Amino acid sequence: MILMGLGVLGLISSTVFNGLVFAGAYRFAMARRKRLKAQQRHFRLSVSLLKPLYGDEPNLDAHIASFFEQDYPNFEILFCARTENDAGLQTARRVAARYPAIPAKFLTTGEPSYINAKVSSLELMAAAASTDIFIISDSDVRVTPNYIRDVVAPFADAKVGAVTCLYRGVADEGPWAKLEAAGMSIEMTSGVLAANLMEGMQFTLGPTMAVRRGCVNEMGGFGFLGPYCADDFVLGNQIAARGHEVVLSDHVIDHIVLNLSFAASVKHQVRWMKSTRFSRPKGHFGTALTFAVPFGLLSGFAAWSLHMPYLALAFILYVIVARAVMAAVVGKTVVDEHHLLRTTLLYPLRDLMGFFYWAASYTSSKILWRGRVYRLTEGGLMQAVSGTKTQSTKKPLPDKVVS
Repeated sequence: MILMGLGVLGLISSTVFNGLVFAGAYRFAMARRKRLKAQQRHFRLSVSLLKPLYGDEPNLDAHIASFFEQDYPNFEILFCARTENDAGLQTARRVAARYPAIPAKFLTTGEPSYINAKVSSLELMAAAASTDIFIISDSDVRVTPNYIRDVVAPFADAKVGAVTCLYRGVADEGPWAKLEAAGMSIEMTSGVLAANLMEGMQFTLGPTMAVRRGCVNEMGGFGFLGPYCADDFVLGNQIAARGHEVVLSDHVIDHIVLNLSFAASVKHQVRWMKSTRFSRPKGHFGTALTFAVPFGLLSGFAAWSLHMPYLALAFILYVIVARAVMAAVVGKTVVDEHHLLRTTLLYPLRDLMGFFYWAASYTSSKILWRGRVYRLTEGGLMQAVSGTKTQSTKKPLPDKVVS
């Protein structure tokens, strides 16, 4: 009966979470419809796109090109890597040569000053940027020509300090990559929708972080992020803590899944979970109650053990259908999922796997990032483990943090 009680508790909590996601998806869709009807996209701030790079990636040429092909009049692109011969930086130079009308700058940091090497690039690019609006994006994302136009529009309101975007996972080959993509499109999006519904945006998402230079300066510059693993969470959290609004844009981008093997996919997703565990410990612990399939299986096993096979089957069918419906709703109305049927069918399995990734996040504080091992500590701070040469692991001065 104890197992049955735990299972039913999880079924109730995951059903409540489903309701929050549906409400969040409805609000998101209505806001997008209202914006499209008003067609208010005449705001034209000059923008600097900041693109940290580290080595080559599949189709990096095409991903970078999508940023040069923007339907926007006033923007520049800054690229930064550790060395001049970095393969990613060389690719960026070749792409930029095809778009001579778009201002582009290419910078190098040398050995990073921070344990989070990306922050060294952000500092250098911010100093070299000629505008006061920064849009930071990862190298493994692809955007459409209206990307800048849509992302900067909320800055027409002076209260807005940062804007971020949801993203859909894109994987064209490999079962593990497709399962990871389903997690990006549905699990990540669902969590963001629920959080935004309940408390508003108090963080940004790494694939797109748009921010005012003034807000960055308020927190002491990008260097504030140097000791942290989840720089995206900390950036948005600090901006919200200082009274600025963080906006979830209705623009959705493509996030390319690069992990094709089972091992690579699992390591990436567990690292992601560990980062959240240390950045938002209470919220991450509560995430366990948002999964449905594990509790459906637990309830089903308990009912079967109590000789109630029809109830066991009902529990299992319920969670599978509930997660498939959630995937269909989020995929259709929010992220415009490219492979809606595939993602809908895969998501119940991804929900089960997500629970195990969550559990695995408590097995160790160590992560593997860019070929180096780090240890996460309270607040999401990183410490170097043997072989890591980066510095600046000192914890910043105490500041207000939004939980």
